[in-house]
Amino acid sequence: MGLPEDLPPSRLNLVVGKFAPLHKGHQLLLERALQDTTGHDFLVVLVYSNPDFPEMPSRVRAEWVRQLYPQARVYVPENPPPNDADDLTHREFVRRWLEAHYAPHLENVHVYTSEGYGEGFARHLGARHVTADPQRRRFPISGSQLREWLAEFKARTRLELIGQSLWTDYGQSWEVFCRAGEWLDERVWRSLQHWYAPVQRVVFLGAESTGKTTLARRMAQEYGTRWVEEYGREHYERRGGVMELSDYLEVAQRHRELEDEAATQARNYLFVDTNALTTLFFSYYYNQSALLELHALARECAGRYHHTFVCADDIPFEQDGWRDNETWRGRMQGLVLHDLDVRGVPYTVVRGSLEQRVAQVRAVLEGRPLPAEPFPTRHLGPRPA
Repeated sequence: MGLPEDLPPSRLNLVVGKFAPLHKGHQLLLERALQDTTGHDFLVVLVYSNPDFPEMPSRVRAEWVRQLYPQARVYVPENPPPNDADDLTHREFVRRWLEAHYAPHLENVHVYTSEGYGEGFARHLGARHVTADPQRRRFPISGSQLREWLAEFKARTRLELIGQSLWTDYGQSWEVFCRAGEWLDERVWRSLQHWYAPVQRVVFLGAESTGKTTLARRMAQEYGTRWVEEYGREHYERRGGVMELSDYLEVAQRHRELEDEAATQARNYLFVDTNALTTLFFSYYYNQSALLELHALARECAGRYHHTFVCADDIPFEQDGWRDNETWRGRMQGLVLHDLDVRGVPYTVVRGSLEQRVAQVRAVLEGRPLPAEPFPTRHLGPRPA
C-alpha cells in the first residue's frame, strides 16, 4: 500500500501491535477500527517486534493482516526499538514514523487498543483513544499465551538429543496446536502449521551453473538430512530438450511431489535445488508463455520455504552440453533477483567458494552473524505495495 500523496486531511485510525500471532482478539480490535473508517478515512496498521519471532516474522504477520483486512494500510516499520524499551521510546518511534509518512493527517488521529497503555500512548500522539474489549471478555486470549502453546507444540513434536530428532507423542502435541488454533483465523492457522513444521524447507535458487545442486547436496551432508535434486533437468534430457507448455507444469508438479515425499524423511531441514519459480522462467524463455497452473505453483513458492538462498554467478560457467551460455546465465540471474524482489520474498545471496557458501548458509540457519567475506547479501525484498 503506497503512502498517501496530496490527500485532503482525513481521519487516521491507528492500530499498533506485534500480532504474534494475529488472533481473534486482535481481529475484534481491527474490525472496530474499520467500522469507524469511512469515506476518505483510512486505517493504518503497524506490525513490528524487536527481536522478531523467527517462526512468524513480521513480514508474515503483516501479510496475515493484509489478507484478512485488505482495506487497511499495513506497514512493517524499519529499525523499531527493542520490545523492552520504555514507553516513551516506543511512543516517540511511532510519532516520528507518522510525522514522516502521514504528516497531513495528524490533526485527526484515533488510536485503537485493548491494553492499559493505550490512553498514555494516544495522549503522546495528540490523538483520541478508543478501546475495544479491554477486559477481554469476548476473547480471553493473548499473544503470549498462544506463543506459549505453540512453543510447547514445537518442543513436544521434536526432541533434540545429540543432534538427532526423535518424534514423541505427536497426537498429544497436535492437540496442543489445535488448542491454539481455536483462537485463530483459519488462514493464520494454516500459515502457522508451515512455520512451526518440524522440518524447515530451504531452497537454493539462481541461474544455470551457479552451484545450486552442489550446495544443496553438501548442506544435506552437513546436517545429515535429505535433499531434493532439480527434477526439470531429468525431464528436459528425457525429452531431448524439446519441451511443450504442459511439460513445464509437469516438471513443477513432480518436483513438488518429490519435495513432499522427502520432507517425511528429512531431519530438521530439507534442502531443495530450485523450485517452480525457475520452471516458470524457462517456460517463458523457450515458449514465451506459461500455463495458469504453473503460475499458481510459482506464487505458492513465496510462502513455501523457510529460507531462500540465491547462489551468485561468481563461479566459472560450466557448459555440459545442455546449458545455454554465460551471457544467458547473467541475464537470468538478474531475472531471478528481480522476481524475488517483486514478490517480496526475503533471500540471502551466497558467494565465493563452496566452503564459503556452506559457512554462509550455516550462519543464517543457526542465527549467527554472516561472515564478513565474501560479502553475502541479506535482502528482504521491497515492502509490498
